[in-house]
Formats: sequence, C-alpha cells, structure tokens
Amino acid sequence: MSSPQQHTPYTVVGAGAIGGTLAHHLASAGHQVTVVDVDREHIAAISAGGISLTRGEETVSVPVVAAFTSQHGPETVGRVLLAVKAQATEEALDWIVPRIADDGFVVSLQNGLNEEVIAARVGRERTVGAFVNLFADVVGPGVIRDGGLGALVVGEMDAEVSPRVESVVADLQCWGPARATANISGYLWSKLGFGAMLSATALADAPMADLIDRHRELMHGLAAEVFEVAVRLGIVLEPFDGFDPTPYAGSNDAARHAATDGLVAWLRTQSKDRSGIWRDLAVRHRATEVPTHYGPVLEAAASVGVDTPLVRGMLEQIGKLENGAAMSEDRLSVLEGGPA
Repeated sequence: MSSPQQHTPYTVVGAGAIGGTLAHHLASAGHQVTVVDVDREHIAAISAGGISLTRGEETVSVPVVAAFTSQHGPETVGRVLLAVKAQATEEALDWIVPRIADDGFVVSLQNGLNEEVIAARVGRERTVGAFVNLFADVVGPGVIRDGGLGALVVGEMDAEVSPRVESVVADLQCWGPARATANISGYLWSKLGFGAMLSATALADAPMADLIDRHRELMHGLAAEVFEVAVRLGIVLEPFDGFDPTPYAGSNDAARHAATDGLVAWLRTQSKDRSGIWRDLAVRHRATEVPTHYGPVLEAAASVGVDTPLVRGMLEQIGKLENGAAMSEDRLSVLEGGPA
C-alpha cells in the first residue's frame, strides 16, 4: 500500500467541490498534485496561491505542483482522479486518453453511472469506480468551502478489492474516512435513489431537509422507483452516511418514515443546506447533470420493465428550470399529482 511519505503523484481533473477538496488534502499530505479545470480564472488563482479550503472563519491554502486549463497539461498522467460533472465526462476523457500511461488508471469521483463511459475510452482495466458524498462548494476562484465530511468509497468494477484500490484509499484517508468496497455498484445506485430526492429539492428555494420532510410521499416514491430498477438488476444496495436505502426499497410505510426522520435529522446537521443541483440552477445559472445521471436509470428501467413516472416528471421539471422557469415548491406539488 502507498503512504503519504511516498508522495504518490495524482492528477485531479475537475478542481471543483469534490476534486478541489481532495486535491487540497492530498497536497497537504505531501502528494504531488496536478490539477486541471476548464475554468481559467479558477486555475489562475490556484497557480498563484494554491487551493484554498475554508471552514468557518479559517482558510488554509496549499500549493500544488501545477495547474492547467484543459488546453494544456503534462505529456503523461498516471493516477487520475476524475471529478468533473457527469455531462463533461467525454470532454475530460478527450484530455486524459492521449496522456494516460500504460499503468495509469482513472478513478471516477463523480455522481451518476460514469464508469462504463470511462471504460469505453480507457479500458476496463484502467477504470476504477468511486462513490462520493462530500458537502462542499466552490465559493470563489481557487476557494472551496468545506461543508463537512461525508462518505468516500472506492472499488473495482469487477467487485474485487485490489491493491491499487487499497493504495488509493490509504492516500485519500488524508481527507477523512475513505474506504474500499467490493460492491461499488451498490453504493452508486443507493446514491441515485438519494440523489433523486435531492434533485427534487432543487425545484424550490428552501433547505433540503425541510422539503424532504414536507414532501415525504414524493421523496419515498422517487427513491422507490430507482431502487426497484436496481433490485431487478440484481444490485445489493448499500447504506451510507445518514441514508439507509433498505426501507425505501421495501413496502413498510412506518420503516420509510422512520428512515426519513433519521435522514432529515442528519441533513439538518450539515452546514450545506441546499444541493449542488440547486446551486447550478440558482447561482451558476447553468445546465445540471441530472439528465446525465438519470438517463441510464430510465434506460435500465425500460430494459427490466419498471415504470418510473416520478423520475421522468422530476427530469421534466428540472428541464423547465434549466430553460429559465422559476423555482417553486408548487413544482413538487405537481409531481405529487397536484394542479399544474
């Protein structure tokens, strides 16, 4: 296994909330970190002053080996942590593919099901899956606001815990409780059910916990649709942080409400009270990654005969916001079957 003393080189492609946070911690631990991002202003700030991580009133800046826009970079990269938005995966791979070393590999630190897309470009033998549930935001050029620890789980696509996975996990423990798994698909599909809830909360300008609490039946239904697809595919769902998928995949209403009680209470302990999807819509005014996340879910649902009206409706409502419509809690009521 590697250790920080070995100064393992990492190339972090996508230096936003997830990539920037992990790059900061890896560089702090002595690793040789190179970052790549499409945002020129962000890269210029990192080049000049390092990656800054803010917690409360404290800000700590750490230099990196190099910072590049996607038009530039080293000739060869080895360990790549891919942390771009799901819809930017192919563009990022255009940068990675001609540079990746024969013994290099890509760890997908992204939301959604991107591993097969990556494997199609670099090969399955150079693709590693990961599940990430970090609470962080980019709040300025070169500056990440740390919103608290979550889960980070790394695993091979073929369900083994390999030496390289153990090595990456050992290195990422400089951030927090990273760990290995032989069931990365179980975590990714659990996150998709949880993420369907969080995506729905982006339809209104209110805290995630409050909206989940007020619209429980809708949230239960969204998660249940995703999890029915997963179960039909033979995937064993995994719990993480304050979220247990098992009650949402079952039919016990009391168990679902008890799980939601716990989820809402956990979300209210987090300093970040709105989702990254909400931030894309309300602050950055840009397209979200929600269609990229749930397109494969809808395709899988069709292949196993599962109807997903709530997920499709949520995607339709997100699309309206991306096209300029206003956020409103009434949009959640529409999904629940209320008047349009």
